Amino acid sequence: MSVAPALFDQNLIRSRLKRALSGQPADFLLVRAVDDLEDRLSAVLRTFEQVLDLGTPLPHAARSLLGTGRVKSVLRASPIQDCLQSDLFQEIIADISFLPLADATFNAAISLYALQTVDDLPGALIQARRALKPDGLFIGCMLGGATLHELRQCMAEAEALIEGGASPHVAPFADLRDMGGLLQRAGFALPVTDSETVTVRYAHPLALMHDLRAMGATNPLIARRRSPMRRATLLRAIELYSERFSDPDGRIRATFETLWLSGWAPDPSQQKPLKPGSASKRLADALGVAELKAGEKPGP
Repeated sequence: MSVAPALFDQNLIRSRLKRALSGQPADFLLVRAVDDLEDRLSAVLRTFEQVLDLGTPLPHAARSLLGTGRVKSVLRASPIQDCLQSDLFQEIIADISFLPLADATFNAAISLYALQTVDDLPGALIQARRALKPDGLFIGCMLGGATLHELRQCMAEAEALIEGGASPHVAPFADLRDMGGLLQRAGFALPVTDSETVTVRYAHPLALMHDLRAMGATNPLIARRRSPMRRATLLRAIELYSERFSDPDGRIRATFETLWLSGWAPDPSQQKPLKPGSASKRLADALGVAELKAGEKPGP
């Protein structure tokens, strides 16, 4: 069995997340995602006995789900022992790529902003699908390819100008076009993907960088540069950012793209697409028009 190459320093991710949670974590993206999750689940007319939370950095989603009255219990598979534990739900410390859970245990699984730093994303989705009972629902979100494109551009250009080359400063993000295929590859039925882009404004690029540290979201790549960035490089990146991505009032823009994924553990009761050629009605009849044969042109 092939093993996915290690892209992210998982120990560093846990260390930075722990440090962020020990202070005042920047959770505005997560709060927004929890509200969106509630809306998405409201369209599913059923209750969920057991829900698995896969790596969501804070317990916001678990508390929200239990507050709906439609979820009986939640198990959080958390990357660290956080300081915001609750008696409302259970928690285990686990890598979401290697879940120590029995198959077909949960009615639903959710994951908010954890999947973008998984080395083996297809494997993590397979783990999520296996943890679900037949006809169990998976909903997750992760950062997408447009995220922080302003910062990535300015950092790379400043480093190339000052130091003669560029190193990766921001982790690569997934593309929406690939996610439907990954869900199908993981064995999910009825996969759906969509995206939402949010622009956040800051007084200064350094305020954005402060928020990224408060998310525990600074560069986790194994191939990251290990020496500190030169002061001249950082100042040039800030200048470029302020020149290119500022509004008339002087505030700078930062883009965060969220990719939403959903799918169902297969079950015989689910709807299935018809086989090609099995239609019993003609489209022309439904539209009330004459059917044209191949190569025939419509009349005047």
